[in-house]
Amino acid sequence: MREEYRIRICRKEDLEKIQRISEETFRETFASENTEEDMQQYVKMNFSEEVLRQELENPASVYFLAEKEGVPAAYLKVNFEEAQTEKGHPQSLEIQRIYVLRTHKAVGLGRALILEAEALAKKTTLAYIWLGVWEHNHPAIQFYEKLGFRIFDSHIFMLGDDPQKDYLMKREL
Repeated sequence: MREEYRIRICRKEDLEKIQRISEETFRETFASENTEEDMQQYVKMNFSEEVLRQELENPASVYFLAEKEGVPAAYLKVNFEEAQTEKGHPQSLEIQRIYVLRTHKAVGLGRALILEAEALAKKTTLAYIWLGVWEHNHPAIQFYEKLGFRIFDSHIFMLGDDPQKDYLMKREL
């Protein structure tokens, strides 16, 4: 990753940055394959100021923000135990979101953010890191496989009113 990017833990005052990256990246990635109604519903329910504030204040979740010259480029959200979106993963760290704006892709930010998650998991002596990825998001699946993640299960992810299949992928530490 080029030196001009800086990754740091988010603060409450970063809420608007996280909200903008969330909606923009989510739409960039998924709008072409989903209805506008489902997209609107998902964004409203998951990226509202209230929801993101609660997540930022949750001690069992950590947000990392990547910036280039003070301009937000990407973020990573990880969850410990009770904050995890899927139960049954003790001694693990969930990567719930890794959102990189299109204009900042292919510079190593995704890999750098995954390394932040790995370092945090190792620091807290966890056994593995895991994440969910849409079965049709082939570039993301390939990216995670290159980093050593393997599919170990699946679950249903609700995008608005549309039930979709996510693969659960993990990497042992």
